[in-house]
Formats: sequence, C-alpha cells, structure tokens
Amino acid sequence: MSLNLNDKKAVVAEVSAKVATAQTIVVAEYRGIQVGQLTQLRAKARAQGVYMRVLKNTLARRAVEGTAFAGLASELTGPLIYSISEDAVAAAKVVHDFAKGNDKLVVKAGSYAGKPLDKAGVAALASIPSREVLISQLLGVMQAPVSGFARALAALAAKKEAEGA
Repeated sequence: MSLNLNDKKAVVAEVSAKVATAQTIVVAEYRGIQVGQLTQLRAKARAQGVYMRVLKNTLARRAVEGTAFAGLASELTGPLIYSISEDAVAAAKVVHDFAKGNDKLVVKAGSYAGKPLDKAGVAALASIPSREVLISQLLGVMQAPVSGFARALAALAAKKEAEGA
C-alpha cells in the first residue's frame, strides 16, 4: 500500500525524531524471513529499547540527511529493516544476536556516533557488554579496595583478640 505525501512526511518526521536522539543505527536485509520470525525480532528489540522499522529507503535517506548518520545513506539499498537506539550497543546487539540464529537476516551496515560501520564493525559493537554490565563491573572494581581493607582490619582485630585471650 503506497503512502500519500502527508503520510510520508509523518513517517520521515517520526524517524527523524528517533535519529536525533540515537547513538546507533544498524541496517539489515531481511529478504526471506517469515513474518513470525520478524515479529520475534521486533519483540526483542522493543524489550531492549530499540526502535525497529521497515522503511522505504528514500524515506530513510530523507530522515538521516543533515545528521551524523548521513554517511549511511549510500548503504540504503534493498529490503532493509532499520534498528535505531539511544543505547550505544543495543541495536547492534539485537540485530547481531538474531542474525546468528537466522541466516536470512543479513547485517549490511551501521553507524555509531557518526562513524560508519561495516558488518564486522557491527559485530564488534555487539560484543561490547551492555551499560548495566559495565556499571556493575566498574562498581566491583571501585568496591574491591574498600572491601579488601575491611577484611584486613577484621583479620587484624581477630588476631589481636586471639593474642589477648
């Protein structure tokens, strides 16, 4: 079903609003994927906070022109699904993980913070731990010296009590 001019403008405005706040865009070719599998992919994307949409490539080009993602316009050919996320790795992780289990979804390109990514770049971005995991690792590193000092004090106190008794 084709869109009239007002519908096209609305789609471009919606996607432009998402692109304006995005850190990452990943584009994948979905030729041959069944509707049920595509629905599963969209559900996973929604759970991760990723905006995922099938768009006409001309509308997508208009949505990214004048943004940091404008360099991605040359890669927008064929039947594509667009994954846009504010989180730096969420879009890449969702698409890459789904593509591992479904060979019909082919990652074509991506863009992170205005830098174009090829298929290997998207895979490398997807391998980065999520924000929550990185924060917990940082807290563990920050907590280690304090907890080690507390254990040393507890051991010293126990040794003095043993000597005094």
